[in-house]
Amino acid sequence: MKTVYYKYNPETDNYERVYSTLRNKLSGLAKVLILAAIIALAAVFIVFLCYDTPAEKNLRAENRQLKAQYNILSRRLENSLKVMKNIQSRDDNFYRVMMQMEPLSRGQRLAGLDNEERYRELRGLSDSKLITDFTRRLDYFDRCLYAQSISFDELRVMASRQQDKLDHIPSILPINIEDYTMSSGYGYRRDPVYGATAFHAGLDFAAQEGTSVYATADGRVTTADWKGGYGNCIDIDHGYNYLTRYGHLSKILVKEGQMVHRGERIGEVGSTGKSTGPHLHYEVRFRDEPQNPVNYYFMDITPEAYDQMIRLAENAGHVMD
Repeated sequence: MKTVYYKYNPETDNYERVYSTLRNKLSGLAKVLILAAIIALAAVFIVFLCYDTPAEKNLRAENRQLKAQYNILSRRLENSLKVMKNIQSRDDNFYRVMMQMEPLSRGQRLAGLDNEERYRELRGLSDSKLITDFTRRLDYFDRCLYAQSISFDELRVMASRQQDKLDHIPSILPINIEDYTMSSGYGYRRDPVYGATAFHAGLDFAAQEGTSVYATADGRVTTADWKGGYGNCIDIDHGYNYLTRYGHLSKILVKEGQMVHRGERIGEVGSTGKSTGPHLHYEVRFRDEPQNPVNYYFMDITPEAYDQMIRLAENAGHVMD
């Protein structure tokens, strides 16, 4: 039903019908249309904020998967960088020292990595900071790997000239890797018998009594007898200022003056002398100064196993002698 409007006219003292002009009609229609448009836009905006389209849902799911994959790759890369750092440390502080070669400088290891131009094309990508950071770390690892490969080639050439010296430098584990548990590492530890803090000059390999013990390099046996707190003990002089010591043995299978070769069985694990349980106390000495034995396993242990051994040696706190 159409609404009719009236307006009072004081001159005629009557109510007269009001007829809408075209302008008023258009104005009213415009107001209605504007209000409808505002309501429609508000509805679209609310739907856009609260509800995802199927394409947006798929995109969000893909983004979550990509970020999860990135986190996995990032952790793997970080672990690889840690292993590389340990390899570099062994290279500079043991291999090159042993071969009387200068350590590689930081410039030699990282040459070319200061060129930021290679990352310019990544700046326009979404998540550019994330991608650039990962790419930079990957480039760093690639460069370290390349430099280390070159270093090992140089060491191989030098080693071929010093084979006799290599034969007489401790370089393997004194017990098969599957036969022991790392009990105590190298450094200051709490003495299990006296309770005081004391320097532990070797590594303790906890193992069953009777487990085979092997010479870690060629040399001559200088001690094969009882040696105070070491109990049944073997000392091997390898020449080139190196000596290894094997303590707390249950059996000694070599004699003083005997020449032995790397990997030769020389004794069995025991608990003789100052000991709280069956284990092998193993020392490496250079010019009669104790060295950390973890630096002398380069012939029969992988980088991953070496990295694990370092962490176990650092965290092991059960000193057995």
